[in-house]
Amino acid sequence: MIAKIPHPRAASVCALFLVLVGAAAARSQEPVTTWHYDNSRDGANTNETILTPLNVSSKTFGELFTQPVDGAIVGQALYLPQITIPGAGVHNIVYVATMNDSVYAFDADSATGSNAAPLWHTSFLIDGATPVPIKLQGCAGGTDWTQVGIVSTMVIDPVAGRLYVVAKTYENSEFVYRLHVLAVATGLEESVSPIVISGSYVVGGETYVFAPKMEVNRPGLMLENGFLYIAFGSNGCRSDSEEGWVMSYEASTLQPTGVFDDEPGESAAAIWMSGGGLSSDSSGNIYGATADGPFASGLNFGQSVFKLSQGGGTLELADWFTPFNELYLDDHDKDLFAPVLVLPTQTGTYPNLLAAVGKEGTIYILNQKSLGHFCASCTIVDSNVVQELQNAAPFTGALAYWNNTIYTSATGSSISAWLLTNGVLATTPFAKSGKVDSGHSPVISANGTTSGILWQLTGSSISAFNATTLKRLYISQKLPTLPHFANLVVAHGKVYVGTNTSLAVYGLL
Repeated sequence: MIAKIPHPRAASVCALFLVLVGAAAARSQEPVTTWHYDNSRDGANTNETILTPLNVSSKTFGELFTQPVDGAIVGQALYLPQITIPGAGVHNIVYVATMNDSVYAFDADSATGSNAAPLWHTSFLIDGATPVPIKLQGCAGGTDWTQVGIVSTMVIDPVAGRLYVVAKTYENSEFVYRLHVLAVATGLEESVSPIVISGSYVVGGETYVFAPKMEVNRPGLMLENGFLYIAFGSNGCRSDSEEGWVMSYEASTLQPTGVFDDEPGESAAAIWMSGGGLSSDSSGNIYGATADGPFASGLNFGQSVFKLSQGGGTLELADWFTPFNELYLDDHDKDLFAPVLVLPTQTGTYPNLLAAVGKEGTIYILNQKSLGHFCASCTIVDSNVVQELQNAAPFTGALAYWNNTIYTSATGSSISAWLLTNGVLATTPFAKSGKVDSGHSPVISANGTTSGILWQLTGSSISAFNATTLKRLYISQKLPTLPHFANLVVAHGKVYVGTNTSLAVYGLL
């Protein structure tokens, strides 16, 4: 079915009841409700009991089926087990969104019989709206996208039975962002949505207004402490027209609760993070990283890590870190392009840590309590941070964490495993893969602290590596053409990958 208009609250209440009934039967399965599994963005699913290093091989693992969609799937797929669909029974469901402004719910385990069609399909292209044509969006060479619609990874509140999604449309010669909230069981719009996304930021007596044309919602959405966070960046190139924005909303009502602009009056410090989401710590503080752009201490945050705090209806800058060589990074397009990894509590001098990395490959270990700001006197290394490992992993994808280990990847180089002990990162990796093709944002599947597998899109294939040795276990045949910064995710024994034309599903044969 295709839902195109808001629907009464009665539908959402019914959907919530059905979600809760289904959830009671799903205790053995783990939902995937956000980018990289949780708000620390560690990329580790530690509840995977089906896939192991012993059964993932070319003889036992491969493509199970594909589901066609109407546009490129850029964001990561999400997964809910045992959801009751009105008139269609109970299903494990995988959710994806496309650049053609559509959201799909598919049976996660089968594409035969009645499951050959979507369980539901919602389109936001109503009243003459279209996705933004790339000739109007610009920066086509940076991404090879043909249009811009839904880019980011959605987020699910499994208790409320709500799916949050941000869609960009072109309407009457205007560029419009809307926040939609759909019932997970039906795809029907909740009564509080949609709303048009807008905002302004005041600093130094000047007001800066969010301009949607050149902003692209690349980072994954995040729910934290009852608030929804949305970040915006560029379309894949430096256009001198975009700023980095973060906006927060009360999740139940969609009332706006704060705005942050990382580059007021300037441009290019986009928050894009390779499509990864903003992260949060145990106290609810929000972290992100920025791209190229001018730096001015305490005001403009090109190539920086920022920390925000939510205080009711305000979103305040709480802390920040900018590398001493920020000007070099800006001049050479070596921005901090990966999401911030919030590390679990460590023993040692600094128990609460973050890890950040950029295109240069330097890994920064930061103290959550004091990020370090900017060291104007530093010339060789940032002495104001906990640890800095220079040129460890140039052009790595998003960092992943499992079993006291940080994993990095690289373009045309090796995936590496770095041991973290008492809050100190080893200076050499304990395991390295062979050379792999370009890829990014690996994820880990494991059964607690055992049976770890690192999964990565390497070039146009899926690769699986033993997470302890980084020996390759499996490489797939060539996938359908992938969009720029495609994602994969592992849930309940299957691997889900979005392509330009379909959702591809892999598992045990």
